[in-house]
Amino acid sequence: MGRKPLPSRRRRSVHVEKIVGWESYPKGRGHTVSGDVRVFRKLHSPQLGNYRDILVYLPPSYAASQKRYPVLYMHDGQNIFDEATSYVGEWHVDEIMEDLAKEGLEALVVGIPNAGVRRLDEYSPFEDSEYGGGEGEAYLRFLLEAVKPLIDRDFRTLPRREHTFVMGSSMGGLISLYAFFRHPEVFGGAGVMSPSLWFGDRRVFDYVEATPFVPGRLYMDVGYKESTLSHVSSRRYLADVRRMHRILLRKGYKEGDYLYLEDKRGVHNEADWARRLPGALRFLLGAG
Repeated sequence: MGRKPLPSRRRRSVHVEKIVGWESYPKGRGHTVSGDVRVFRKLHSPQLGNYRDILVYLPPSYAASQKRYPVLYMHDGQNIFDEATSYVGEWHVDEIMEDLAKEGLEALVVGIPNAGVRRLDEYSPFEDSEYGGGEGEAYLRFLLEAVKPLIDRDFRTLPRREHTFVMGSSMGGLISLYAFFRHPEVFGGAGVMSPSLWFGDRRVFDYVEATPFVPGRLYMDVGYKESTLSHVSSRRYLADVRRMHRILLRKGYKEGDYLYLEDKRGVHNEADWARRLPGALRFLLGAG
């Protein structure tokens, strides 16, 4: 897979439409956000008993039209737009979406930041014998009962499942895959990047095998050099994702509604997920 340069940070002139409850994302010294990104401060989650900011990227045509748009919900939201808040680098989602808009591909992107030390718990519906987990169901209820209604209320969305997507990497990839099968009435597609299928003692394999086929768009990828913990080698990581790939093929996913990619140079980091993201978004959002 050839390396493509990341999109340049070309700033567009943004007409800021006031939306009650939503602030414009900070720009200037230390921040790297492009385009129109909004913030809802400290949304409460009764499902999880905590609070977090919610981020929304608005496409270039949003302020000048009355169009409605597909919505992509992304986990680890502090890593997707801004270097200042990222863990070890951002995904450049805002710059990538600005460039894809020139191809006629536009969507709202909702960033849901993780809960820090509770990230592993929230991103797995399965409890792991060593690392915890098991709050994935509550996290998805938060997304479905608090976040999505807020977005559909305050922005011009296309709220039906065929226009609603979920995406993440690593543990975010695990919960995205689970969400696609667990809530087919909500999600019409999922982007599953470098999923941590080992977490929860690999129970996700039995879950996906036992769950009925869900129509929609499914993207999954993995790098040859992925490893997240000392006891999960890159060879085992790759083997796990290939095993899930075979399960998905047996379930009936095929070219047109399913895109699977192996990145020979891919490691487990934001830079490689950002590099693969344009192709994944073209596929998920209907342009590739």
